[in-house]
Amino acid sequence: MLDQNDIDTIVDRDVYGSDGSKIGAARQVYVDDETGRPEWVTVRTGLFGTSESFVPLADATVSGDRVVVPYEKSFVKDAPNLREDGHLTPEQERELYAYYGRSDDSDRRSAAGGRRDRQTTAAAREDRHTAGVGRDDDVAADTTVGRDTSGPTTDDAMTVSEEQLRVGTERREAGRVRLRKYVVTENVTQTVPVQREEVRIEREPISDANVADATSGPSISEEEHEVVLHEERPVVETETVPVERIRVGTETTTDQETVNEEVRKERVEVDEDRDVRR
Repeated sequence: MLDQNDIDTIVDRDVYGSDGSKIGAARQVYVDDETGRPEWVTVRTGLFGTSESFVPLADATVSGDRVVVPYEKSFVKDAPNLREDGHLTPEQERELYAYYGRSDDSDRRSAAGGRRDRQTTAAAREDRHTAGVGRDDDVAADTTVGRDTSGPTTDDAMTVSEEQLRVGTERREAGRVRLRKYVVTENVTQTVPVQREEVRIEREPISDANVADATSGPSISEEEHEVVLHEERPVVETETVPVERIRVGTETTTDQETVNEEVRKERVEVDEDRDVRR
């Protein structure tokens, strides 16, 4: 069972239901004036956390960074929509206990005039104790417009309210794309012309034109004449050259998504009591 020392650990933590679903964030803790024990916590609910629902802390547990209550999310969201003004009147508390199907000792405390006051931090607890009885007197004078159908705080009209959806968008990371460059090897075939020298024997008869060269040497001798032959061979080398540039860009597209959420609306029924006399 939670006690007053647990108040600071409850506020701003996420509240989860018995079905494992997140109900919302704990906003304010209401404690009993007589025992100082935390009795109720308000939880922000709705699509954007615009509503607050009261949840009893009698069977709640603190597990890690979350508060777990023995009720499903949908059940908590449909709890009586009470005005959050810093305290619960006995009538409001009876209404909440009836909804959650709990009797506890609320009837005894309501009969004795007990209240549940809001506390959120250690500083708030200190303020409540220094305020003393004077604060109780201020709350006792509080009136709630529209609660009493025949009291002095009502008027001649009834306000009908309804919940409306406020749908927005949030930007989040959906994925990442990166460029990675790697090296592959492929075969390239090219044909290149090559030249080579071959031996060709030429014979020419002695004539007046070459007789001088033919008789310039010894008459009979041994000698050698050498000719160097040449040929071309393919020479291969590689050169690195830039061919293109690649970059990653983004573009925004718009899709349509349907949001389905339950909203509550107030309706008015007219009950007419009329005396029929002839």
